[in-house]
Amino acid sequence: DVDIISGATVTIMIIDDSVVRASIKVARALGLGGLSAESDNSGPQYVVNTELREPLDWNTMVGDGTVRRLTLDVGQINKAFEETGDPRVLKHAEEGPDDQTYIDLNLALVSVPGIGLNLLGEIEYQNLENWLDDGDQAILLAGRGLYSFKGSGYVRGGIFDRIKLVQGDVSVRFRDKQHKRLRVVAAEGAPSFTEMDLFKIPADTGFDPTKPFRVQLLVQRAVGPVEKTFLTYDLGYNLPPRFLKKVTPPAAAATAENTVTETQADTDARAMLWKRIWQSKKLEIGLLIGMLTVLTGVFFFQMQVTRHARAFYWFRMGFLTVTLLFLGFSQNAQLSVVNLMALGASLRDGFSWDAFLMDPLVFILWVSVAVTLLFWGRGGYCGWLCPFGAMQELSNQIGRFFKIPQFTLPWGLHERLWPVKYMIFLMLFGVSLVSMSLAEHYAEVEPFKTAIILKFARGWPFVLFATVLLGIGLFVERFYCRYLCPLGAALAIPGRMRMFDWLKRYKECGSPCQTCANECFVQAIHPTGEINPNECLSCLHCQVLYQDHSKCPVVVKKDKRRAKMAQSSLDSALDRLTNHPNAKTK
Repeated sequence: DVDIISGATVTIMIIDDSVVRASIKVARALGLGGLSAESDNSGPQYVVNTELREPLDWNTMVGDGTVRRLTLDVGQINKAFEETGDPRVLKHAEEGPDDQTYIDLNLALVSVPGIGLNLLGEIEYQNLENWLDDGDQAILLAGRGLYSFKGSGYVRGGIFDRIKLVQGDVSVRFRDKQHKRLRVVAAEGAPSFTEMDLFKIPADTGFDPTKPFRVQLLVQRAVGPVEKTFLTYDLGYNLPPRFLKKVTPPAAAATAENTVTETQADTDARAMLWKRIWQSKKLEIGLLIGMLTVLTGVFFFQMQVTRHARAFYWFRMGFLTVTLLFLGFSQNAQLSVVNLMALGASLRDGFSWDAFLMDPLVFILWVSVAVTLLFWGRGGYCGWLCPFGAMQELSNQIGRFFKIPQFTLPWGLHERLWPVKYMIFLMLFGVSLVSMSLAEHYAEVEPFKTAIILKFARGWPFVLFATVLLGIGLFVERFYCRYLCPLGAALAIPGRMRMFDWLKRYKECGSPCQTCANECFVQAIHPTGEINPNECLSCLHCQVLYQDHSKCPVVVKKDKRRAKMAQSSLDSALDRLTNHPNAKTK
């Protein structure tokens, strides 16, 4: 099981899961690979016998299969690599006698009380029970020899890349959070090991301790600076019969409600997949929720946040940088009009949450978009959380630093270009009603896949299109967002239903003052002073100007009035002191 896909997308994960499950169904149907066409529920049913707790020594447990061993020596490994036919492996052959132990790997299911108490001792077994949640299981792996079954992958990325547990179509890779070190094997007569570790098998993996399983060991040998050759060895395990207790399966009811169909099994498998994906992205989900929390605070306390223009400018640039690097390049969390078309198709053909839960960051972003549309319109996403939008604005700011000239379109032309993105969206939506695949083809009008998902590693026509859009954006800020983005148009339509107008304005805005209208970088403010919520990206620059003591005429006028009143009060006080009878004395 070699990691041949780097940075696999959710689509690839779904394909992989589907291929694996489908292959196992075919193998069962044809009786291939030792699999049976019979239902997994046929035959006697067993549960773990938790009452059996007799004392056992190491030799007894090894002899009856309670502990299973895989022993390989140096000679076996060198010969196995030689048989791969790659001459490079001969240069890196293991040194030492052929009978020297390469690895002696021992496996036991220690979550079973009768096994765990003997191998761990009472105190460690109690700690194990406290560590495991309901339904969780745990195995003990103890090893010695030249080769480590742990490797260093868990240090680099939190995953033990040399071992994997396999049971039917259940495959479990262990992460550092599912791992605990063991100081000593407590069973009498146990040899000394250099590695003793406990691994948790979460309940949601579908692992059944009463059925056979195997631990797959990956043995690797470097044949170049970054290239390796791999061998795999299986250490099978079957819980001894005395640790099992037979139960009578309930009589099968001949009703549709009690019949488990293949469709239901597939649904359960898909649900298990998206749960595993969410479990593996806890850190990324936490970071995204943190970003959404910060942004919500900015919108609720906009006057306090925008009080200092320079500080707010660098805060916004920093936030957009995180959006581009983390949400965009790192996590590929770029929303697309294709998501909306897929939602429409799902509502027509039978809605299922599973497909939309496969990418947790995209799902959370869509939930946040739905909420912000009700409160603030489309600006929450388009202005702050869209990776391609962030790329446009950051590149434009870099262009301004290098004195690239900026062009403002005449208001009449700008107003006539607004509807283009709405026409593009309506065209795509209409095509999706006829053919979803054709709509996805035309949705390439969005450069998101090229610039964000694939990072420009694509055919030259797509790269040229995205580059031209970004190039125009150097001269006309957010050109694509303003005139071409079908996703922005789709979000603007329900954004009209927002609950309140939250951007503060003076009655003088637009008549006679045009400061905000002239400085709005997407020209979302009419010459008459009104803010068009369909085009506003909630950058809050107008709120910075709202409090600016040098640019806003209303604020300047208030400052002058306050200064005049203060001067008048001071003059009156001086007059009173001068005319006082004791003024000379004082």
